[in-house]
Amino acid sequence: MPRGPSSAGPVPCRVVVCRDCCCGSTKVTGVDHARQIARLAEEAPVRVSDCLDVCDQANVIVVQPSSEGRAAGGRAAWFGLVNDTAATEYVAAWIRAGGPGVADRPDLLENHAFAPPRRARSEMLRGAG
Repeated sequence: MPRGPSSAGPVPCRVVVCRDCCCGSTKVTGVDHARQIARLAEEAPVRVSDCLDVCDQANVIVVQPSSEGRAAGGRAAWFGLVNDTAATEYVAAWIRAGGPGVADRPDLLENHAFAPPRRARSEMLRGAG
């Protein structure tokens, strides 16, 4: 049974999913965008953000560490080109394992990881959704 957000215990991570001009649009074909959000929400709270200004990486998912992960030195992990079910499942499995600062990032996510420009990090912090 998936471990989703609950008031009964700590949530391992938080997720920000970019959805605006490119991410989550018909520009990125072959992706069930609503299902992607629903799948990630089975593991952690998901916030949908306006454009994070890294359109060349659409679809973008940011996994923010839990308080335990942050205390262990974990930082937000940015993933781009998450455009198939397998990539979404890799992200979901890492969240389930504890995410940044708690669990090692799977090798299968290395091709999706990227360092966002400062303006994108600022946009995520301002957030929408």
